[in-house]
Amino acid sequence: MAGCCGHDDVAFDGMSAAYRRVLWLVIAINAVMFIVETLAGHRAESQALKADALDFLADSVTYGISLWVIGKAGRTRALAALAKGLSLALMGLWVLGSTAYQVLVLGVPEASMMGAIGLLACAANLASVLLLVRYKDGDANVRSVWLCSRNDAIGNLAVVGAAGMVWAFDSGIPDLAVAGAMAGLFCWSAREIIRRALGELRDEREGVAPV
Repeated sequence: MAGCCGHDDVAFDGMSAAYRRVLWLVIAINAVMFIVETLAGHRAESQALKADALDFLADSVTYGISLWVIGKAGRTRALAALAKGLSLALMGLWVLGSTAYQVLVLGVPEASMMGAIGLLACAANLASVLLLVRYKDGDANVRSVWLCSRNDAIGNLAVVGAAGMVWAFDSGIPDLAVAGAMAGLFCWSAREIIRRALGELRDEREGVAPV
C-alpha cells in the first residue's frame, strides 16, 4: 500500500514480515470460526450461518494463497488473485442457489443460536479487520484479503440483525434475505478482485508497475 514500504507509486505487494504475521493470525481466526459456524448452522438450521461459515472457509484458503504468493512474480500474484475472485463468485452463486432451495422447504431457524454465534463471529471478524486495515490498498492479492475480511464483518452484523428479526417475527424469511444479500456481496467483491487482477496482468504484459 502507499507509504507502507516507502514507495508511494507502487502498490504494496505483501513483502513485510509484519504482514505475514497478521495473515497467519487471521488464518487461525477464520479456520476456528469456520468449524464453529458450520456446526452451529446445521444445529440451528440457519442458511445465514451456513453461508457465513462458507465465507470463513473461503477466507482461510484466500489468506493461505496470499501467503504463498508473497514475493513471487507480479503475474503469479495477479493470477492467484484472479483465481480467488472467480472462486468468490462461484461461492456467491452457490449461496444464491442454496438460499433458493431453502425457500422451497422453508423452516424457521433457531434465533437464539443465530444471534449468539453471529456475535462471536462478528467479534472475530472485527479483530481481523483491525489487523488488516493498514493493508487494504495493496495490489490485487493484498486487496482480496481486505475485501474478504470486510465482507465477513458486514455479513456477521447482518446475521445478528436477521436473528433478531427471526425471533421477533417467528419467520425464516430474514435469514434467507441475509443469505441472499451476502451472496450478492460475494459477487460484487469478486468483480472488483477480478477487475484489478486483470488490470495487473495487462500491466505486466505492457511492463507497467502497478499503482
